[in-house]
Amino acid sequence: MKFVDEAFIDIAAGDGGNGCVSFRHEKYKEFGGPDGGDGGRGGHVYAVADPNLNTLVDFRFSRRHEAKRGEHGKGSDMFGAAGSDITLKMPVGTILSDADTGEQLYELLTPGEVITIAKGGDGGYGNLRFKSAINRAPRQKTPGWPGERKNLKLELKVLADVGLLGMPNAGKSTFIAAVSNARPKIADYPFTTLHPNLGVVRVGPEQSFVVADIPGLIEGASEGAGLGHQFLRHLQRTRLLLHVVDMAPFDDSIDPVAQAKAIVAELKKYDEALYGKPRWLVLNKLDMVPAEERAALVKDFVKRFKWKGPVFEISALTREGCDPLVKAIFQHVHAQQLAQNAPAEVDPRFAEGESEA
Repeated sequence: MKFVDEAFIDIAAGDGGNGCVSFRHEKYKEFGGPDGGDGGRGGHVYAVADPNLNTLVDFRFSRRHEAKRGEHGKGSDMFGAAGSDITLKMPVGTILSDADTGEQLYELLTPGEVITIAKGGDGGYGNLRFKSAINRAPRQKTPGWPGERKNLKLELKVLADVGLLGMPNAGKSTFIAAVSNARPKIADYPFTTLHPNLGVVRVGPEQSFVVADIPGLIEGASEGAGLGHQFLRHLQRTRLLLHVVDMAPFDDSIDPVAQAKAIVAELKKYDEALYGKPRWLVLNKLDMVPAEERAALVKDFVKRFKWKGPVFEISALTREGCDPLVKAIFQHVHAQQLAQNAPAEVDPRFAEGESEA
């Protein structure tokens, strides 16, 4: 299935039903009084985060979504039935924004989370509502209120713990296939990856993390060059970025250091917050470098790149060095999860046994 991470939809909640003007007509009751009921509520439009979905492609072919209107009120004190609600299933990580203003309205982050994106209109009042001691035969009624209508932009940011950065053909797809259950397309030409791939990496029992691979970046990506700029948004929720570098390019004129610096520059231009995320350097394809030259090649790269962070030497093809990297990633991700879920510190002034006064 084609990966779609952006769509536009029009939604309309149901209008409320109109109130009714009616009077009771029964034998031997000359003045039966008003008995017009209220109109029913219009149907709401809900969105639910479905963990079984990973694309917005369904909304490309079905743009208009409209709930039913409420029924009109009837005589004999009968209120109109409420309109049927509709529920739209969306992938976890979907952001809903106003298509006209760009304002972010909702965000689905938790599987099973349900939000109301358009409320149905209330039903109108029947003449029974207007009965009083001085107005015993009211003929007033009110129409139903219109339901909310919105033009929405849907944008999907995948929920992953680790994101892969790198030039096309750096070996990102080979790496994610080697360490996870993902099976992306792998070939010996650039831009093999055309859409993000997610993979679950199992470290041990109840120990796992999610890694995301996006299309490779090229110089000018922040201005729209290549494919990777379309999917950089998917890295904004990650806890760690792995900068994968091809240490054995097919063309001798290609300088891995220059390529790595170009990636970092594009990342900074696109989003300062993304640039500031923890980032590790992963030197790949070292199986294609003679063993006696590897140490000097790695040392020279780190020196010229002026890198001070963690460095991992791997071969995604042979899985050499992948296991230590996977374990280090899990420890980092797990530590961040614990820190995020840690209970907030209690102000000593409001500690147990002490009053605010």
